[in-house]
Amino acid sequence: MIVDCHTHVGFTGDNALPSEHPAAVETVGVSIVLAPAADDSDGVNEKLSEYVGKYEKKTVGFAHVDPTKDGVGVKNLKAATEKLGLKGVVLYCSDRDFHPAHSRAMKLYESAQDMGLPVFFHSARNLTSGAILNYVQPLLLDEVARAFPGLKIIIGNMGVPFVEQTLSLAAKHKNVYADLTIKPTSVWQVYNTVVMAHEREVMDKLFFGSGFPFGNAGQCIETLLGFNKLLSDTNLPSVPRGSIQNIIERDTLDVLGIKKTA
Repeated sequence: MIVDCHTHVGFTGDNALPSEHPAAVETVGVSIVLAPAADDSDGVNEKLSEYVGKYEKKTVGFAHVDPTKDGVGVKNLKAATEKLGLKGVVLYCSDRDFHPAHSRAMKLYESAQDMGLPVFFHSARNLTSGAILNYVQPLLLDEVARAFPGLKIIIGNMGVPFVEQTLSLAAKHKNVYADLTIKPTSVWQVYNTVVMAHEREVMDKLFFGSGFPFGNAGQCIETLLGFNKLLSDTNLPSVPRGSIQNIIERDTLDVLGIKKTA
């Protein structure tokens, strides 16, 4: 089953409307929908719960938590899982201005590990001017991965612009994975990222993502499968098609320990 591990649904302003999401991920079996960063975490999580509840066989929701402001104990996370039906946590460290190893964030990871909830560290390709670039660096997650070896960690967008750091962490830690969000208009970037992952032998640690609304799942799959064709008349290194196919067809939910809705 193909899983799109990185999609967004906005509820206000210019963000992607819920009505546009089903068609954009029609190609895949299930999509993970990340709650947006917001001052009111409870509010966006409730709205996300309502949305994924309408498409429970096709979507899985990850709750937004700002550990510097929100509750980080097991009791608080149970409200998001048992009451709202959300299956993981998404953090926006750079946008919300906190170090990934902040003391309250570490308490959150402890709670998430106890509950078996994966944590997605979001890394935007285009950060706002007020975002803290330093907090995007995947190397800061080394402390987290060492302290919580049972916590499933996903580094969003390959940790762009720190892709090498992401690959190093994925190679070092069994519990660290990376989201290969595809940008169809940046084929050269896709090529270099996949080749680096292949050379580092961490292709099995990559999840497929479209980054909706910035990408359509079907177009992203075509881009990922077709970039080797661009190399037919060159001496540039290629990546076995089977390895690329495995990324697309990887059962991300099973790897993360997320039970599918029957």
